Parts: sequence; C-alpha cells; structure tokens
Amino acid sequence: MTDTMRRWSMAAIGRDKLKLETVAVPQPGPGEIRVKVSAASLNYRDKLVIETGMGLALPQPFVPASDMAGVVDAVGPGVTRFKPGDRVISTFKPDWIDAADNGNARVPAYQTLGGVYQGVLAEYVVFPDNWFSAAPESLNDAEASTLPVAGLTAWFALIERGGLKAGSKVLVQGTGGVALFGLQIAKAHGATVIVTSRSDEKLEKAKALGADHGINSSEEDWVEASYRLTGDAGVDHILEIAGGPSLAQSIRAVAVHGKISLIGVLDGFEIAGPAGPLLLKSPVIQGISVGHRRALEDFSRAIDSTGIKPVIDAHYPLEDLQAALDHLDRGPFGKIVINLN
Repeated sequence: MTDTMRRWSMAAIGRDKLKLETVAVPQPGPGEIRVKVSAASLNYRDKLVIETGMGLALPQPFVPASDMAGVVDAVGPGVTRFKPGDRVISTFKPDWIDAADNGNARVPAYQTLGGVYQGVLAEYVVFPDNWFSAAPESLNDAEASTLPVAGLTAWFALIERGGLKAGSKVLVQGTGGVALFGLQIAKAHGATVIVTSRSDEKLEKAKALGADHGINSSEEDWVEASYRLTGDAGVDHILEIAGGPSLAQSIRAVAVHGKISLIGVLDGFEIAGPAGPLLLKSPVIQGISVGHRRALEDFSRAIDSTGIKPVIDAHYPLEDLQAALDHLDRGPFGKIVINLN
C-alpha cells in the first residue's frame, strides 16, 4: 500500500467547502482496526450535515458520511473481534451496542459517524474494532455499504421494535433507501406492502420488487386509497419517512392499535396530528433513530438467509461526490454508492 490516501473533508459548513485532499494513511492504535474502504453509501442526513451542520459539534477538518464497507488491512494491539482480511461494515451509532441507548431525557444520544465522530469518505479509516460489524457474506461491498443506516432503520422499525407478523399490512412512503428496504423486509416476513410515490414509473419498479399495491400520491389522496386497499381496516405499520405535517396523514391511515415509525424529516422537523383519531385508535408512534449494533448483526444474518439484495440506483467514483449529492437531491430509487476501489 502507499503512504497516502484520498479523502473528502471540509473546514466549514457548505457543499462549496468540500475538498478532495491527499493525506497520510492513518495507523491503528490499541483496540483499533484500519479498514480499506471499498464503498460508501450516501444518506439524506449526509447532505443535511454537509449543508447545514445540523447543529452538531463537528470535528475539524470534518470527513462526511457514515456508511461504508471494506476490508480490514491492519489491527492495533489488543484487537480480538477482527483480523486482516475480514470484511466489515460501519455502525452508525458506534457507542450503542445493544438494549438502551446512551444519553438522557435532556440530551438524547446522537454520537454518530459522519457527525460528532469523523465520517468514512476516505480510502482508509481507523476506528475502534467495536465500531464495526461483519459484512453479510451474500452481499458485495457496494451492497453491504447500504445497510448501516437505510437497511438497519427499516429493520429496527419493522422487526426489532415493530414485531412485524405475517399477514400484516405495511405502508412505506416513497422509494428511497429506507422505503425499499422496508418493502423487501416486510415481504420477506409475509406482509402485504403498499408503496406511495409521485411517480408511476417508480411504483412499477416497486411492484417488480414485490410491492402488492402502489398509490400515486400526486393523483389521489393516499389515505383514502389506503382505506380502499385495506377494506377500511387501515394500515398495521407505516414507515413515516416524510415527517412534518405528513404525520397527521399517517395517524388517519393507521389501523386501530397499529404502529407508525417516524423516520424522516424531509417535510420538516416539527410534527403535528389530529387528537381524535390518535385517542380513538390508540396507535403506537415510535421514533426510529437507526438502531444498535446487535440489531445490525441480526439484520446481516437475515440478509444471508432471505437473499434480500439492496437496491442501488447509481454508483459514483470518489472524485464525483458533488454529482452523487446532486443525484441525492433528485430523489434516487434506492441507494447511491460511492466506489473507492
């Protein structure tokens, strides 16, 4: 290997502050591993952090993005979880191993890669070995890089916290990374899946992945359509990805004693909804902030056993990060991946 590597970094907030630079390859210390990054996948949150900082105390200079897959190429003293040659993926909240999250009511935990901690848009990264999970054997590195946020978020909502059962009716909003993982996970567990989108073309692609029904939300009221498709029973589990005022629609669409997983903030950080249906239907509304490492390990095993294949809309080389962010703005069908090898 060479002594230098490329990475994206920024010394101030804003896409115009992104710089592709050449720096020394980092060396692992005690308890750390060095990973040669093969692929990194982008999330909408990465765009928000780059453009706004999201109020986070970012390290300087800051390396963005949180999701990667690669191969361990060096280990520091005391490392036992991995060895050189192992394929690994990152964990979004590396301090959250299992059970209760860190933090408290006043200051909930949000120590994440590509945020409070450095990110992964670099040819090599060095982190503690417990910040990684083994990659699924059935996925290549580009596919595996999509699991730490988008895949785990859908898994955590539907399986870890959702208790999804065969025969349940699941509605996913849109056709981004979390939504399509939700579709595939729900179908693998025997659910009926409804997808909403403003694009007939994307709805047809979703049906090819296994969606049972598609609702074009630009042509009809998706809540009324969900009543029609469920015989007025409503939806047992909704992946609420838009956020903001969209939560009110989900409260109207959810079944009695159903679940709404609030995941996204595309339509705003402030939420509101009607008290009447909320009180009378008594649904569970749960906020999903990705998930812990143990659930990611469970999900990876499920990937290998079910044959789920992540949907990747486009691949970009490392130097084309700006074009990849433009694609993210346009709304991909599935995930966008940066290839580093």
